[in-house]
Amino acid sequence: MGKIFRTQLFLYGVWLVSIEMAISTIEAPLLSDTVDGAVDYKGRPVLRSTFRSWRSASFILGVEVAERFAYNGINCNLITYLTGPLGQSTVTAAENVNAWSGTAQLLPLLGAFVADSFLGRYRTIIIASLIYILGLGLLTLSAMLPTGTTSDYVDTKISLGSSNQLQVTLFFVSLYLVAVGEGGHKPCVQAFGADQFDGQDPEECKARSSFFNWWYLGVCGGSVVTILVLTYVQENLSWGLGFGIPCIVMVAALGVFLLGTRTYRYTTKGDEKNPFLRIGRVFVTAVRNWRTTASAIACEEEAHGTLPHHSSQQFKFLNKALLSPDGSKEAGKVCTFSEVEEAKTVLRLVPIWVTSLGYAIAFAQISTFFTKQGSTMDRTIFPGFEIPAASLQCLVCLSSVLLIPIYDCIAVPIARAFTRKPSGITMLQRIGTGMLISAFSMVVAALVEMKRLKTAKEYGLVDIPDVTVPMSVWWLVPQYVLWGAADVFTVIGLQEFFYDQVPTDLRSVGLALCLSTNGIGSFLSSFLVSVIEEATGGDGRDSWFADNLNRAHLDYFYWLLAGISTVALAAFLCCAKSYIYNRPSTI
Repeated sequence: MGKIFRTQLFLYGVWLVSIEMAISTIEAPLLSDTVDGAVDYKGRPVLRSTFRSWRSASFILGVEVAERFAYNGINCNLITYLTGPLGQSTVTAAENVNAWSGTAQLLPLLGAFVADSFLGRYRTIIIASLIYILGLGLLTLSAMLPTGTTSDYVDTKISLGSSNQLQVTLFFVSLYLVAVGEGGHKPCVQAFGADQFDGQDPEECKARSSFFNWWYLGVCGGSVVTILVLTYVQENLSWGLGFGIPCIVMVAALGVFLLGTRTYRYTTKGDEKNPFLRIGRVFVTAVRNWRTTASAIACEEEAHGTLPHHSSQQFKFLNKALLSPDGSKEAGKVCTFSEVEEAKTVLRLVPIWVTSLGYAIAFAQISTFFTKQGSTMDRTIFPGFEIPAASLQCLVCLSSVLLIPIYDCIAVPIARAFTRKPSGITMLQRIGTGMLISAFSMVVAALVEMKRLKTAKEYGLVDIPDVTVPMSVWWLVPQYVLWGAADVFTVIGLQEFFYDQVPTDLRSVGLALCLSTNGIGSFLSSFLVSVIEEATGGDGRDSWFADNLNRAHLDYFYWLLAGISTVALAAFLCCAKSYIYNRPSTI
């Protein structure tokens, strides 16, 4: 009897062990399938097999396409509206376009700060979208008011006539409301989309790199539709309808975004301090410890095992934050090694950001002087049909749309086979390639403008600006197409670079930094225009930006921008050569 009991007990034990092994076998995949640092909309752990990255990203991608449709519906033809219904001069209109565009692309820094520190990306996107829709609604209303044209301007400020004061005031208030909405929407949507991919998973890491390419493809697709459709509607049907359509599209986009709420991965925040305070504290502590001796710092570095790491030898003055002024390591007075390295990571981005401004200054001309240049040329496609000058901007997007699949599906796999890097080439190599193409584009633009001025002179049209110069607008195609190619490399490269290289909980800020290059570039472009106008427009001379473009010298300006782009590229290459990647495995 006892032997039977022991046998049953043994079999029971074997059964229990088998059950435990079976359970562990089932749990192991579940644990490995969990995405670290992400939860669903109810705060539960996210399973990779359930919350598929591309499905979630598709909702977000659709929202961005709609937002680009709305933004470009204003931006691409804004200079035409300002010089037409609002009666501004070419210089004033260009400055106003640059000021608004610059503001719209700098405000993402504020929106990213609010998202990363307080609201989170999801809530910030919803609030920003509501502000965006309000601005577009008021913009539509302003365009529907009776127009009373005014043309008196002093020191680039609008002098409002009594007949259209309400319209102009409402127009600019609504225009900057759109900029505020853009500030919250732009950095968070792309970061939220990239958050749907786990950077720690090899397959999803590759997918995230492709996500930035296909993201830009979708953005360009939306922009093409905008430029082809809305510019025609605005110039031939109604400006009110031309601004109203983007408003309706943004309402639909917000609905699509909300539909995907249950599918999104939401990043979780740990118990760490606010990232801005954490990084700022490193700089403050390092400044306070300026008297700390080199030997004390060396001992602390050796204790952390930092000597073999090249990254720790950069910006060594920040290592002073590892100790207090009296050389102690008292908790609360010193920063951790990881916090110091985090601050260094942010500081390394500054030279790359600064040197990319040359690209942004040149980029600002696409929606201003490129458009005015095209407006003087023969834009007839067939008798009785003339394309809007602003519609040529679609060539930038079309060339990007054609090149992105080629780059992502053909060039990257070939490069990956040689370099063994997930992205084929490094992010900085990609950015530099685009900067080189942009400099060449400005050279082409200058040569085409010289040809246009020569043609106007040959046909005696120098003093007849209202007559179309008998030179086909297709001469401008190369400069637009080259800019599209440059964007595929530089713009997408900058987006991926600033998202990947900043600390994880500052990724909205990283993308806002990327956008801010265009914002600062627009302001610098406006500053250049003002300085050159002041320098070349006195004593009865025709300035480089005269309202009569047949007497202006946009070619000189384009040559200047080509020189600035070349200098910026040289500086960028110097900075890129010494740059140390924060996450080498992702480049």
